[in-house]
Amino acid sequence: MALSFNLYHSVTKQAYKDREMILSAMDEYHNHTCIKFVQYSGAEPDYIRFVSGNTGCWSSVGRTGGGQDLNLQSPGCLTKKGTAMHEMMHALGFYHEHTRWERDNHVTIHYENIQQGRENNFQKSSKQTTDALGVNYDYRSVMHYSGFAFSANNNPTIESKVQGVTLGQREGFSRGDVKKINRMYKCKNHNSESGGGFLGLDIFGK
Repeated sequence: MALSFNLYHSVTKQAYKDREMILSAMDEYHNHTCIKFVQYSGAEPDYIRFVSGNTGCWSSVGRTGGGQDLNLQSPGCLTKKGTAMHEMMHALGFYHEHTRWERDNHVTIHYENIQQGRENNFQKSSKQTTDALGVNYDYRSVMHYSGFAFSANNNPTIESKVQGVTLGQREGFSRGDVKKINRMYKCKNHNSESGGGFLGLDIFGK
């Protein structure tokens, strides 16, 4: 499946580094899934517009129609390619892993520690409107927040019910991420079972 994109342009050294990081993130999709990002030609009705506003790291979930923004603030959002990959997965239609409808079987959300106004990032999804695509809860998904994400007091906002598990990472896809993308987009010529893998380490809930 091809997705059109348009990258912001600048002549600064930092903008060049940011562009290379985004292209590196796209390469992970090209290498492990059937998703292909192609440069916007001006003719495609729908496309992803990569921008760098001073509003953090964010994307709409799924196709919204027309040019839709995917914001990667710089500096801040492009120190690791996994952050760009995370926002791209949102654009492809994926929610946060820690908001899965059955997440309470795997993690505890400490709402008392979450920054005011950020609670929506931890809102649980509905079983009726989301699909895990046959992949168990994935603690190391690139779509999972870290244990202290949006903490207001340096105390954990998410705590694993499996002792010793580090939540989330932004190094790259987990095998679970690759499986879900390839299953959702019916990628027939990619081995979803081996996947990209995060340093060969994957931890799934039961």
